Amino acid sequence: MLEPSQDRAAQRITELEQRLADLQARLPAHSVPPAMMMEMEEIEEELARLRGILDSGKGRVAS
Repeated sequence: MLEPSQDRAAQRITELEQRLADLQARLPAHSVPPAMMMEMEEIEEELARLRGILDSGKGRVAS
């Protein structure tokens, strides 16, 4: 069972994945605006951070 912080991280990951998919669907084929690229990078960095939180909790044994 996930701890509360891991549960929040999992929910946030789902939200960010949806946001990233929406952003990628709106990307123009050419001349991507810098703001869109920056937003994608920020989302990807946050996803990596949150996935690290989940991965670090997988090895724990519930007491």
